[in-house]
Amino acid sequence: MKIKRLVVGSVAAVLLIAAISVYAQVNRPYHNGSVWSIAFIRIKPGMDSAYMNYLAGSWKTEQEAQKKDGNIVSYKVMSVEGHNAGEFNLMLMTEYKSLAAMEASEDKADAVAQRVIGNDEVQMKGYNERLAIREIIGDRLAREVILEPKGR
Repeated sequence: MKIKRLVVGSVAAVLLIAAISVYAQVNRPYHNGSVWSIAFIRIKPGMDSAYMNYLAGSWKTEQEAQKKDGNIVSYKVMSVEGHNAGEFNLMLMTEYKSLAAMEASEDKADAVAQRVIGNDEVQMKGYNERLAIREIIGDRLAREVILEPKGR
């Protein structure tokens, strides 16, 4: 009988602790969303058409292939108005399901780039050609924050 009380008491204690920990969890009005890789680009003066032609051609072709293979969710090109000389005037944004998905698909993404653009030598040649028409100011990873409806 003593053992039965001890077991019942132990189970009750565990359930009480579990209930308290669930109650004590923080109720945040948001959750993490997708991850964006954002490149900040400064198109050199007079080279807007040349760079936009590249984006509408090779860059878009690769992004569509990455999307089709499930390596990315989406992509965007954002023009920045009201920038000062030397600042970025374009953002290239690529969306991934999550940071883990982005990291897990690196090898697949490289294979897609090799298939669509060409081998490393061809890719480096293209990169060097684009140096004449644009400058990469920097890049960042950003996580989207999804706000929950009020009262939830």
